[in-house]
Amino acid sequence: MLSAPPQWGVADRQDDIRLCVSELATNALLHGVPPGREFCVKLTTDGDLLRIEVRDSGDGHPEVRSPCVHETTGRGLRVVKELADDYGVVEHTVGKTVWLAFKLPPALEGAR
Repeated sequence: MLSAPPQWGVADRQDDIRLCVSELATNALLHGVPPGREFCVKLTTDGDLLRIEVRDSGDGHPEVRSPCVHETTGRGLRVVKELADDYGVVEHTVGKTVWLAFKLPPALEGAR
């Protein structure tokens, strides 16, 4: 189970972080990883942000969709967009990195 260290100060957003990582990892498995390849999840802090990256080697560019109420898929990036403070996609020669960021509490910025 994903847990950020307590000193990162994101305990109140653990559920949002877990859900977003789950969505990005699921997207990588379903859409971004050709058979026989893997994906990578990276968590870092940078100033006042917790940054999470999911890199895969697949083609395509993830997009926020608006599925109709009867569709059972296609809401993952919409969930990420609503819960994370920022997100984006970085294209690579092979594959892409989908990243998201959560703001850290200001009181803890100097403690890192």
